[in-house]
Amino acid sequence: MSQVGIIMGSQSDLSIMEEAAQILKSFGITYEINIISAHRAPDVLAEWAGSARDRGMKVIIAGAGGAAHLPGVTAAFTTLPVIGVPVRSRISIDGWDSILSILQMPSGVPVATVALDAAKNAGILAAQIIGTSDENVAGKLADFKVEMRDKVIASARELKEKGY
Repeated sequence: MSQVGIIMGSQSDLSIMEEAAQILKSFGITYEINIISAHRAPDVLAEWAGSARDRGMKVIIAGAGGAAHLPGVTAAFTTLPVIGVPVRSRISIDGWDSILSILQMPSGVPVATVALDAAKNAGILAAQIIGTSDENVAGKLADFKVEMRDKVIASARELKEKGY
């Protein structure tokens, strides 16, 4: 049983969306990853998203490029939180079409939106959502934040040691 569903519109999005899977794995969060097209297989998407809660999922991460309808259409079929990852694709208008397609959802159908190609942040946000009711995940997130802080402090120290 997976806690997070990671979906993307096509195989070409996998190199970006794998980053969400990697971060979830580091927090010990179970996930499944799949390719489902909102345009070419809407019936498959409807069934998958509509049954996600019953299958034990708590969050869905949906990445898409171009017109990027996958996150919004997914949100229409579920009451789970959906995190949209705009993906810069070969048909993209420098990613802006993807960003705006995910960001500008109508009232009543929210999709949380991360930055362009920021699947890692989507994974962290999914972990934070799960961490609201899972103390183990919350603890791992706290450790993650401390590690980030320590890296910044170490970088600043190295900079001073070089005379800057």
